Amino acid sequence: MDLSLYVTAFVTLFVVIDPIGLAPVFIALTPGMGAAQRRRIGFRALAIAAVLMMIFGFAGESILGAIGISISAFRIAGGLLLFLTALDMLFERRTERRENQGEADPLHHDPSVFPLAMPLLAGPGALASMILLMGESPGVGHMVMVNAVMLSVLAIAMALFVIATPLAHALGRTGVMVVTRLLGMLLAALSVQFVIDGLKGSGLF
Repeated sequence: MDLSLYVTAFVTLFVVIDPIGLAPVFIALTPGMGAAQRRRIGFRALAIAAVLMMIFGFAGESILGAIGISISAFRIAGGLLLFLTALDMLFERRTERRENQGEADPLHHDPSVFPLAMPLLAGPGALASMILLMGESPGVGHMVMVNAVMLSVLAIAMALFVIATPLAHALGRTGVMVVTRLLGMLLAALSVQFVIDGLKGSGLF
């Protein structure tokens, strides 16, 4: 077993998923929530992301190929979806909807599936990375190791999500608003980068 292969896999997935960078985004996407509710949302998002990445690792290329979708098109779609979230964060439409509707419909404000699980955790880059990493070596042992590496990266993300609430309390409402606007701009830039990468990969740009 070549351990360097799995060290490389860990570094690749850690950089692509970026658990450290997602911690403040998690705060911005869960304004006014308590620690328990944040943990539930974080765990649900990570569980969904893990399942998606496992599926794409084992059969992603076949699934996309069967319906005529390229990885480049997948990147572009993820970028466009992420851009919509960035607009919500920049103009605080998410906060306005939350204040107007209160807590009567908590599922309406649940960001665990979108955008946390996808495209932030299991984004086009992470899904494409799983497809590539799983194809580097044949054998069940290799598949198990790659998935173990992926789960370890998601475990780090969960640990950072758990400390999100005390961090939000330290920032206060004004601090969270500032962070939300700043991260909205960064997410907008990231979404544009996804689209550019997709266009480059398709040979159109």
